[in-house]
Parts: sequence; C-alpha cells; structure tokens
Amino acid sequence: MAVERVLSGMRPTGSLHLGHYNGVLKNWLRLQHEHECFFFVADWHALTTHYDTPEMIEESVWEMVIDWLAAGIDPASATVFIQSKVPEHAELHTLLSMITPLSWLERVPTYKDQQEKLSSKDLSTYGFLGYPLLQSADILMYKATQVPVGEDQIPHIEFTREIARRFNHLYGKELGFEEKAEAAIKKLGNKRGTLYKELRTAYQENGDDEALESARALIEEQQGMSMGDKERLLGYLEGGGKIILIEPDYKLTPASKMPGLDGQKMSKSYNNTISLRESPADVSKKIKTMPTDPARVRRTDPGDPANCPVWQLHEIYSDDSVKDWVQIGCKAGSIGCIECKQPVIDGVLKELKPMQERAAAYAEDPSLVKNIVSEGCEKARKLARETMRDVRDVMGLDYS
Repeated sequence: MAVERVLSGMRPTGSLHLGHYNGVLKNWLRLQHEHECFFFVADWHALTTHYDTPEMIEESVWEMVIDWLAAGIDPASATVFIQSKVPEHAELHTLLSMITPLSWLERVPTYKDQQEKLSSKDLSTYGFLGYPLLQSADILMYKATQVPVGEDQIPHIEFTREIARRFNHLYGKELGFEEKAEAAIKKLGNKRGTLYKELRTAYQENGDDEALESARALIEEQQGMSMGDKERLLGYLEGGGKIILIEPDYKLTPASKMPGLDGQKMSKSYNNTISLRESPADVSKKIKTMPTDPARVRRTDPGDPANCPVWQLHEIYSDDSVKDWVQIGCKAGSIGCIECKQPVIDGVLKELKPMQERAAAYAEDPSLVKNIVSEGCEKARKLARETMRDVRDVMGLDYS
C-alpha cells in the first residue's frame, strides 16, 4: 500500500483552548501513529489577517508548539516545523501565482465570507486574496496525499487539486517522456514490469480504479527507484506526462463537539473558551458562572438539561451514571446548578492536568522546544528543496 503523507497546520493567533484540542489535536494524535505526518505553525497565514499585530503572532508561535507537545504530539512520530523557516514555501507560492487565474482565487467561498466576518479589518490586500494559493503551496510542497480539514475547507483542497493539475498539464511535458517511462518499466524487472503494463491497460481501457490503486502501490513499493522514475511511471499510468505536483485528497475531520461556556461553539471570538493552560481556579470559576436553564430561578425549580449549556459539557465529560443523576435531579429540582456543575469541573481538570504538567516542563526548558522545531524545519526543508528542484527544472529555471 502507498505511504500516505498528511499535512496540517494551525495559525498562531492566541492561546489554544479545549475547542482546538477536541477539534484538531485529538485527530492529529491519532494520525501521527497511522501515517507520515507534517504539522506546521502557519505564521505567514496568521499575517494575512493579523498583519498589524505581528507581536501577537511572535508570542503565540512558541506557546502553540508547547501546547501541541503537551497534548501529545510526538516529534519522533511527526515532523513539527514553522512555515516561515522554510522559505521554499514563498518561492513555490510565487511560481504558482504565475499560472493561477485571478477568478479562481476570487471564487474561493471563504474569501468573501472572511471579509464580511472581519469587516473591522482592511482585508482588501494581495496577501489575503492569495492565501488559498499559499495554502496550496504548503500542501503541494510535501506531496501530501491527505489533508485533514473541516467541511468549510474542502473548497481549498479542490482548489489545490486544480492548481496541481494545471501545473502538471503546463510543465509535465518532459522531452522523451514515453521513452524514459518505458525505460523505468524495465527497471521494475520482468514480473513487476508485466504487471504494471497489465494494470495500466486495465485502467486506461476500462477505467478500472482498483487497477490504478494497485499500480500506484506497486510503484511506491520500489525501494531503489529514483523519485523521477516513480513520477514518470505514475504519469504514464494515468496517460499524462510526468507528475511533478501530487493532487491531495481531503480527510474530513470529525466536527468538534466542544461547546463554549455559553452553549455556542467554543471560540475566542465568542469569549467563551477554556484555554489548555487555564489555572484550576479559573476553570472552576468559569464553569461555576456558566448560564443554566432560565426556568431554574430557585434551587427547587424543575428544569430541563436540554435547555442548559452545562448539559452539553456533561455529554463530553460525564459517564452514564452521572448523566442519569443530572437528568433526574434537574427535572425534579432536587439538585442545585452549582452541584450539577462539579462533575464537569472535575472532568475538565482531569483532562487538562497531564497536559499542563507537560507544558510546564517544556516552558521551563525553551531550548528543548527550539531543538525539536529546528530538527523539524531541517527535515521539512530537505523535502521542500527536492520539490523546488523539480519545479525549477520543469519551469526552465535551473540555469546551472
């Protein structure tokens, strides 16, 4: 089976909270043990909307990496790096901008949506218009096959696929391509070479998708074969030219079920968050002052958990026996709201405690975090250089 490479990033624009943990980080923790993963701090992306407060980005970069590590991101399993420390991202973004129709950028749904949501900011900038293309460069640089996203980001992945397709169409016409592809087939050996040809025929003549997947896996399994030959075989298989940039698929991230303190989605813009490094006293205070069912004015008034934001937190942090206790006690008016909130406080503190202990250890030794990021940047940059060498070559920019 072909190796899946996952790429995902987060913008450093403030403290991470339980919404980030439940919505993104838990998914990353699982993925890092299933695939080759690259997780990056998207500091250039943060500048597209926070260009006037760069000091906030600078503070948030290292704090965010500490939160990732504290949550359980393992640098031995995943590559952690900072976008701006790999300048090849900017170069690929520039080169892709030469072939990207303006209309493609203007039709990305989040472009107008974000301009309306952030109407207090002047987002009529080139950087903001072009950020989906920078995102495409981030993904295509590492030849990522899977990008975990929420539903609202699916158009960005479709856009990235279109960019890769357009680039390969324009620049994948390698001189003597068929002869080089046939030579690469011979390098597979008789048995595998014959199988490749059979699978290629099955796909091209009958549209057999299983044959396509089997042929891709066959190519990926070749240990001693150069990347150039692998890409020729992949291109020849699909009837095109050499594949320089790989079209990624999206991996739909399960929607975060983490409600905020007011029952809405947990978000900094709603001021309803619990940060991953919130002190136990503040966690307790925030939950104790949460609104409850408005029908319960006095302790003895019957209520309905369905009308109470605290119940949504019980759904995440309480077991069935506690949930039964809440349902019966609330509806009968036999338990008070503060009493009802205590199991939630206990559950949140239990989840945060190990993360906060690990975060404190990393915060006390900044050099440890910087070394992890430095190694990640080095690994990311090595791959980025390989991609850019291919890109420059096919665009006629390799003047050496």
